[in-house]
Amino acid sequence: MASMVRSSMSLAALSNQALQVSGTRTSNPSSVSLSIKGRNFPSITLQPRGRRFQFRCAAKPETVQKVCDIVKKQLALSEDSTVTGESKFSALGADSLDTVEIVMGLEEEFGITVEEDSAQSIATVQDAAEMIDKLLESKA
Repeated sequence: MASMVRSSMSLAALSNQALQVSGTRTSNPSSVSLSIKGRNFPSITLQPRGRRFQFRCAAKPETVQKVCDIVKKQLALSEDSTVTGESKFSALGADSLDTVEIVMGLEEEFGITVEEDSAQSIATVQDAAEMIDKLLESKA
């Protein structure tokens, strides 16, 4: 069990935004310093990062693998090329026509129909696999 007595914390903001210290609401801190019982600890400088956590409904691994195989086939990628759930179609060299062909291949393989709006929102293999699992679930 840990407890802190006579402690204080100060935060410095990254931008000119006002920093609200009351309670626990802070926004965009760039550094943190801590003082406990009069003992000061070194400041920590925080560096901005992209989103670190993403909440996703994970597709079934077998669906992701099938989508990877279809993408490799449609884009004529070599067997040793790496395609994962995080692979973006554009990074694999797919243009808009390739993406349409990938979606058609997915429809044929899984026996589904993908609406145009849904097809346009697919950017990664994981996006496609999640959409497929969702369509198959609603179809059942």
